[in-house]
Amino acid sequence: MTSLTHKPATLLDLLNGEDDRPAIVAPDKPSLTYRQLRRQIVELAAQLNRLGIKRGSRIAIAMPNSPEMILTYLAAATCGTAAPLNPKYKQEEFTFYYEDTQAIALIVLDDGIAAAQAAVTPQMMLIQATPNSDGTLSLHKIQGKEYPPQTIEQAEAEDVAMILHTSGTTSRPKRVPIKHRHLAASARNIIGTYNLSASDRALCIMPLFHVHGIVASMLSTLASGGTVICPNGFNAMEFWRIFSEFQPTWYSAVPTMHQLLLARAERNQEAIAKSRLRFIRSSSSSLPPVVLERLEATFHVPVLEAYSMTEASHQMTSNPLPPNLRKAGSVGYGFGVEVGIMDEAGNLLEKGQLGEVVVKGANVVDGYENNPEANAQAFTQGWFRTGDQGVFDPDGYLSLTGRIKELINRGGEKISPLEVDNVLLRHAAVAEALTFAVPHKTLGEDIHAAVVLKDSSVSEQELRKHCSELLAEFKVPRQLHILEELPRGATGKLQRLNMAKLLKIGE
Repeated sequence: MTSLTHKPATLLDLLNGEDDRPAIVAPDKPSLTYRQLRRQIVELAAQLNRLGIKRGSRIAIAMPNSPEMILTYLAAATCGTAAPLNPKYKQEEFTFYYEDTQAIALIVLDDGIAAAQAAVTPQMMLIQATPNSDGTLSLHKIQGKEYPPQTIEQAEAEDVAMILHTSGTTSRPKRVPIKHRHLAASARNIIGTYNLSASDRALCIMPLFHVHGIVASMLSTLASGGTVICPNGFNAMEFWRIFSEFQPTWYSAVPTMHQLLLARAERNQEAIAKSRLRFIRSSSSSLPPVVLERLEATFHVPVLEAYSMTEASHQMTSNPLPPNLRKAGSVGYGFGVEVGIMDEAGNLLEKGQLGEVVVKGANVVDGYENNPEANAQAFTQGWFRTGDQGVFDPDGYLSLTGRIKELINRGGEKISPLEVDNVLLRHAAVAEALTFAVPHKTLGEDIHAAVVLKDSSVSEQELRKHCSELLAEFKVPRQLHILEELPRGATGKLQRLNMAKLLKIGE
């Protein structure tokens, strides 16, 4: 159905079907055909132009997973630049992202999200997306700044389709501008990796504010002419009803989700026996080999672990489909992406030598936005330095052996420990704070923090409440350790990476 050439393409180019095959389906909602989808994206983008939004304008979106979210995202990227945000953020977090991206609009559904709406700045307009009975949407400005109407004009391949943030070792997240051509290349790579076609049905349970859900589950499926099954997020109990009703041929998720599904698989054997699955994909966090084995034994299909990053518009490597070999504990090899191992001096290393994983390809972004210091550190001779340590085996399969960066990877969510430090330090009773990762059997890593107090009467419960008022729930430390002093190395440097070991956590 869809023919993807290797020339740079836009997201609208990916949706070149004009027939009545189902493009998007969802529980208790009308399905959308490819003909409806393409026409709807063009019309919604034009509505945004008439509201004063043009190419390059940043459009924040705060919605749960839904067909409405897909339509809004594609329209925003076609008209300007989409900035999808986690709808669970607190007001202060929305404020930061609006200001950092210089968003001129926020789009929400009828019922809205109070924290997102409360954070709207005087320079922004608030736009409401109203579902119609046929599954399409209408957009209406309900408040905010007036902008002059713009000529109807669609984005081009070199335009930034989406702006996302990636947490770094500083508390300020880095902006990642992902162009249409990057996303088109990544979708093409994923289609080739898994032989996706119009007969495939992808169950989208990853959030659509995250590059994993946007590119792997949604864009690659639509670009291959397949059907996206889009429930309103992930629910381990609801999954099985949707799985039985909509008969997906594959789904992609983080290890935490896979483990939650395994916990309920025994009572859903009939649904598994009748399923049309041909493979399961895992990405965004390391998949323990024992979980891979249990998934394959339970679902009776190959489980393929992939390696991805926002800066690569998602996928970099993956284990291949049978009859090719898939290796537990490995993230496979590059598909449409060059992958290497580099030493600190920028020299590429041989197979079997340990070093930093580096990548280059049409899917890799050109650099961080307005951040020359981060770009100088992250790009060497055309290669993007991932910050992950790894090694190739004799067959060219990549294994990751640890992260060089200090990010906490909680179930696929990357969290900057310094961001959490800074929130803790804003409490009047906290003198010092150090947030760190601890091993966790289902999430991979969880968040703990050590604090030195000025006022010993303050409880751990009060500090966690303070964090929960300023941070999304997934960033709140699960446990706080109140210490007399924070451990430091010989040079006085805080021992963030060694904290779990020093406190004998997870041993």
